[in-house]
Amino acid sequence: MAATRAYLDYNASAPLTAAARDAMVAALDVAANPSSVHAEGRAARRLIEDARRDVAALVNAKPEHVVFTSGATEAASTLLTPDWQMGRGAVRMSRLYVSEADHPCLLNGGRFPAAQVTRIGVDANGIADLDALTAALGRHDKADGLPLVAIHAANNETGVIQPVEAIAAIVKAAGGILVVDAVQAAGRIPLDMSAGYADYLILSSHKIGGPKGVGAIVAAADLMMPKPLINGGGQEKGRRGGTENLAAIAGFGAAARDVLTGLKSIEAVGRRRDEVETILKMLAPDAEIFGTGAPRLANTTFFAIAGIKAETAQIAFDLAGVALSAGSACSSGKVGPSHVLKAMGYGDSLGALRVSIGHATSAGDIELFRTALAGIASRRANREKAA
Repeated sequence: MAATRAYLDYNASAPLTAAARDAMVAALDVAANPSSVHAEGRAARRLIEDARRDVAALVNAKPEHVVFTSGATEAASTLLTPDWQMGRGAVRMSRLYVSEADHPCLLNGGRFPAAQVTRIGVDANGIADLDALTAALGRHDKADGLPLVAIHAANNETGVIQPVEAIAAIVKAAGGILVVDAVQAAGRIPLDMSAGYADYLILSSHKIGGPKGVGAIVAAADLMMPKPLINGGGQEKGRRGGTENLAAIAGFGAAARDVLTGLKSIEAVGRRRDEVETILKMLAPDAEIFGTGAPRLANTTFFAIAGIKAETAQIAFDLAGVALSAGSACSSGKVGPSHVLKAMGYGDSLGALRVSIGHATSAGDIELFRTALAGIASRRANREKAA
């Protein structure tokens, strides 16, 4: 029987994998507190440490450098702070540098006052202006504290991949610290913390097929860490208080194993994405696909069709059985202008739609997209004839 719905919104939240679901169900049967020292507590602790190893393996980091959080937003709020610690000594970050196209959890500056946040522009494809970053860091007064730079590895709307290695070299030369939001990149491009990719990574479970409500900070080393956002009973080596969410963490670990394996066949996802873009060009030749002049994630297409509002088109796709997004899904269901497109120089009046897919996306899903888009394009043509 043909599918009646197509889920094409993986960048908002990827479907829960079977392995993640199984790991969560098994963990729910472990009743003990992971901090308890008895046998039952040790069994719970083993599940967490197994997941820690799996999450670390996804980005080629050391397990002891993984700190579990409630999600990527908490991880960002923890890392984006002026107050850091090296051993028992305090280290101050005096200014935060972010890109104009970053996710709101970085753009909002975390625990930095707004006056201490500098935004770096991007080009027409959404790539950070490296010359502007170099100049800004060159003006930084390290007598007041170190520079902290935070940037996304891959944009959640366009899928454009940032030149993180080049950014890391600039930050290192300036004596700064680099935080990389790898929420969309994890499981879609290789990430290697052992190669100086970043000082700290932000990860999110539900973007890779794990459960919602769990994420992680991954450090290249543990000599320096931010002052904890949540203080409690010393969990996560004192870096994040509160009893660990055992079932969610177990699911996160299982999902990390899955997507690491899936990296070997990410080209197949790219071919499906190319099918989507071929359909777009055929049925809506005037459609604009954003970020095509830069490297992009294999699973993401961000586009606009002239004369069609993004909100109207999103509703039309939904009624036709296709779930996709009008930009970020982090605005309480609101559809508004894309700050990413505005940063890229497109102004704030242009609406756009995002198709984001995964390994489970089928030919039937793409066919549903084709049918829905054909209906939208036909209605547009009829309106233009009647005008």
